[in-house]
Amino acid sequence: MKLELRGITKRFGDLVANDHIDLVVEPGEIHALLGENGAGKSTLMNVLYGLLRPDEGEILVNDVPQTFRSPGDAISAGIGMVHQHFMLVPVFTVAENIMLGAEDTKLGVLDKKKASAHITEVSQTYGLPVDPEAVVETLPVGVQQRVEIVKALTREVDLLILDEPTAVLTPQETDELLEVLRGLKAAGKSIVLITHKLREVKAIADKITVIRRGKVVGTADPGESEDELAAMMVGRHVQLVVDKSAAEPGAPVLTVKDLSVVDDRGHRAVTDIDLEVRAGEVLGVAGVQGNGQTELIEAIMGLRPAVSGSVLLGGAELRGRTTRQVLDAGVGYVPEDRSTDGLVKEFTVAENLVLDLYKSEPFGSKLVYRPEAVARNAKDRIEEFDVRTQSADAPVGSLSGGNQQKVIVAREMSRPLKLLIASQPARGVDVGSIEFIHKRIIRERDQGGAVLLVSTELDEILALADRIAVMYRGEIIATLPAAGATSEKLGLLMAGVTGD
Repeated sequence: MKLELRGITKRFGDLVANDHIDLVVEPGEIHALLGENGAGKSTLMNVLYGLLRPDEGEILVNDVPQTFRSPGDAISAGIGMVHQHFMLVPVFTVAENIMLGAEDTKLGVLDKKKASAHITEVSQTYGLPVDPEAVVETLPVGVQQRVEIVKALTREVDLLILDEPTAVLTPQETDELLEVLRGLKAAGKSIVLITHKLREVKAIADKITVIRRGKVVGTADPGESEDELAAMMVGRHVQLVVDKSAAEPGAPVLTVKDLSVVDDRGHRAVTDIDLEVRAGEVLGVAGVQGNGQTELIEAIMGLRPAVSGSVLLGGAELRGRTTRQVLDAGVGYVPEDRSTDGLVKEFTVAENLVLDLYKSEPFGSKLVYRPEAVARNAKDRIEEFDVRTQSADAPVGSLSGGNQQKVIVAREMSRPLKLLIASQPARGVDVGSIEFIHKRIIRERDQGGAVLLVSTELDEILALADRIAVMYRGEIIATLPAAGATSEKLGLLMAGVTGD
């Protein structure tokens, strides 16, 4: 399929999200749409998929002008989309999710057998194994994304849009997805890949279009260097390597002893863990997602009860305290899932910036809420952390994923902290924002704070950590200095290989 966008313009009030954008995707091409958070990439694809109507411009499919009033129109024209936040019903099976909107019936009853057979056929054709009978909420994130792709392919689409497809994937799942995309290209499908991850673009794309602040600023070849692509995205040179001095660690701030935690199914997720984070250092916890990191952090934060052990903050026991009490004790928390644990999407940006402070001066007390102080704080934080929003009064859910992350980082790093817990802090964030967040984490360390960093991104661990603890199957199997550590060595440890 050949796709052409001519002069696409989309406005939201005074904000011009897309400003006369031209784009051509050739048949059988992987075309990367590269840009920082809030650049207008997702808006443009929502226009293409019929979720939004353009104010100006036209869409052509195989040189024929099209008008899409709904996603159904786009699907009928052969265009499918996999959204950054999956559009799946967790309690439904894979087959039930894929049937939604295109139900087959037999004598008035859903024909699940036919749907399962079709899913199996598509899965085998494109190398996307999924179990039609599996319940979606029991599947790993990478498999859920596979379900979304299979759902689009069962509609017999010829062009597939993927919006930030690796934002929530582990490195291994990312590699698997890139192989899937190569297979789809070999099968003749056209792909539009919306992303800000430079390495993935260079590894998979045939052509790159860069958008900045709603406008196309140029096209690039995958052979361009990461520095050149980053500069096109952000409009300035971006420091891709964190510049930091050697740590000068002080006394222990966080001490975890013999901590054991169970997961939601009652299985042991963390077993007798010991770790220590000192003032003025970053301790990085590395590991493949699902090896107990989430449960460890939730236990420290009071979000999940521990089976045994202790969690000491400056010598004071945190175990048994509520999350509110943990925050009040001087712990900042950037959660791995910003949508569920970090924000109230219906609240404004200003309100989300004081979610854990609204009862404290100057924002309020037990009986009083001071909106003027909240508004002043929002103005300062939005400027300091470069949050791209129409206004402080906009719902935080209307922001791009990366700007939502900036709101959380701004809130947590704008008050005095003893300990900062940052779990996947740069997940789904563009290179300019990653640079900023990483600098703030090092600044927190240099000001004498203790930082516990959890990340599945080895580059992030190696860039920020002073010491690295590797988790495997709920245990810390090694703790080593970051100096001299390599991604190869860490990768082996993450796979449970501890010998020479």
